[in-house]
Amino acid sequence: MSESLQIYDDRLLAIVSPNTSLQKLANGAVHSEGPVYFHEDDSVVWSDAHGNRLLRWSPTDNVSVLRDPSDYQNGNYRDLEGRLVACSSGLRAIIRREQDGEWKVLVDRYQGKRLNSPNDLVVKSDGTIWFTDPPYGITEPNQGYGGEQEQPGSYVYRFDPLTGEIYPVVTDMVRPNGLAFSPDESLLYVSDTAAFNIPGGPHDIRVYEVVDDHLKKGRVFAVIEPGQPDGFRVDKYGNVFTSSEDSVQIYTSDGTLLGKILVPEISTNLTFGGKKGDSLFITAGHSLYALDLNTSGVQQ
Repeated sequence: MSESLQIYDDRLLAIVSPNTSLQKLANGAVHSEGPVYFHEDDSVVWSDAHGNRLLRWSPTDNVSVLRDPSDYQNGNYRDLEGRLVACSSGLRAIIRREQDGEWKVLVDRYQGKRLNSPNDLVVKSDGTIWFTDPPYGITEPNQGYGGEQEQPGSYVYRFDPLTGEIYPVVTDMVRPNGLAFSPDESLLYVSDTAAFNIPGGPHDIRVYEVVDDHLKKGRVFAVIEPGQPDGFRVDKYGNVFTSSEDSVQIYTSDGTLLGKILVPEISTNLTFGGKKGDSLFITAGHSLYALDLNTSGVQQ
């Protein structure tokens, strides 16, 4: 049995092989975050969120710096055209890398006021961008350029890059952070990491029903401990893979904890990738890790 696994339910073994092992692919970041996989060159791009850099790893090129400084880039994703879209905590904006390599600000305001500091995002199958907007780039000196908070709260937004329309879809969370859609996009999962710097604050994942591009009142899907559920993804079967202080925890769609992939550093985020889509790439501490799975993701 692999030392990388803690098994609470035998259903985990259909998802993760009992003999699989965690591999460290790269280190040297100040704080690894926001991995995204590019099948075109079998590479992973991720943020050194506190080091203010964007990094890239591939099996042929190893590690390189893609952008420095990165304006405190955090969460990353691909849009429907394969372009990299990202949360810039420094610019307090959603940005996109164009085909010519230039970076463009897509949105940085709601109702004429600056966003807080976008943290993580996903792209829906219709091309809209859904993102979280906690104030960490304002309040934490190693996550942004500071400034004054102009929005009345920390919300989750839906943004349409074609029309420029933006509106909040979640307003009842303290510090929304990671997010992911279910395989059929009928549900949106959102994590709250308020416990990071608010004593007694939430450290859970909530789930909301998606109806006509708005969300119905959510419910708690799972309380994550130890630590907080920073970033997470959903596989093709609807299982939720979430970061936590000691591991990547794996839950069924009904909220049953199947087990943990133990990680030697505090995991922050993850994504599916690899040539067959069955690799899990994990950002944690100063490093980037990978693990082979018996499943694959539905996003990216």
